[in-house]
Amino acid sequence: MPDMRAIGFTHNQPIENEQSLFEFFEPRPVPKGHDLLVKIHATSVNPVDTGVRRGTTERLDRPKVIGWDAYGTVTAVGDAVSLFKPGDRVFYAGSFIRPGTDSEYHLVDERIVGPAPKTLTPAEIAAVPLTSLTAWEALFEQLQINFDSPKENAGHTVLIINGAGGVGSMATQLAHLAGLTVIATASRPETTAWTQNHGADYVVNHREDVVAQVHDLGFQTVDYIVELSNLNQHWAEIVALIKPSGHIVSITGSDTPIDLRALKQKRATFAWEWMYTKSLYETPDMTSQHVILTRIQELLDAGKLKSTLNKTLSPINAANLRAAHALVESNRMIGKVIITND
Repeated sequence: MPDMRAIGFTHNQPIENEQSLFEFFEPRPVPKGHDLLVKIHATSVNPVDTGVRRGTTERLDRPKVIGWDAYGTVTAVGDAVSLFKPGDRVFYAGSFIRPGTDSEYHLVDERIVGPAPKTLTPAEIAAVPLTSLTAWEALFEQLQINFDSPKENAGHTVLIINGAGGVGSMATQLAHLAGLTVIATASRPETTAWTQNHGADYVVNHREDVVAQVHDLGFQTVDYIVELSNLNQHWAEIVALIKPSGHIVSITGSDTPIDLRALKQKRATFAWEWMYTKSLYETPDMTSQHVILTRIQELLDAGKLKSTLNKTLSPINAANLRAAHALVESNRMIGKVIITND
């Protein structure tokens, strides 16, 4: 197979260093089994990208390619593929244990791929997969909310901590569509406005006393909590605000152990959400990500859900990827930053 251009790193360098992400050539991969070979038109940078790059402590023998969000065209398929064919436009968030989307071509299992929206730009499409999958699984699998029962969900409340981030921007919209009363956190005028524009009914400042602010809104407790920022920092507030028999989900992990015993008296349920679990373990429900992305595509094309794209860089090259990483590392990014060739 001919070579393709890719962008990667061999060890952790400050993002200002040109060697933190650099271009190189490697053989174009060949699809087998359930694999699709996708020509990448647009990708994005998420906190997981900067976390993996900065968390690589030893020098690697060969460059590591990261990047997970993708919008592209199927160019070839493996012998077990049944969901897609060459020429199809697709979007997806990839696997944690395979090379990433910061390359000209990319291999991905069809079972975690969705048909791309038809009414959005490439950048708008590439902003969506990872965050929509994470938000959907957190709300409708881990919290066990029924997306298709808005009347039953009416009157139930969800607190979304960090509503202006990539996942938060999708979670506020999806929770709103599901009929929930959405309380989200933000701390700056621009993030507050963004969060209100993406489905939040109320916004509270996570740099101030969240418990007091929620009480001032008239809610002593909430039915659900989605934690997207800093679990350790917000744990005491989460314990105080969750209602008896309520449900909590977190995507961020914890620097130090959290006290789950604090939930015992309330009989509250705590769950982790990691979007990569299904593809990592090839779980029996792995194809559910194809189903979820198909629903997301339908919601986007119907205008019920909107992309959380906030900044676009072009073309896909090492310099623009470094710039995108710097934006995410600033911890002030609103929505998503996308790098596109289209």
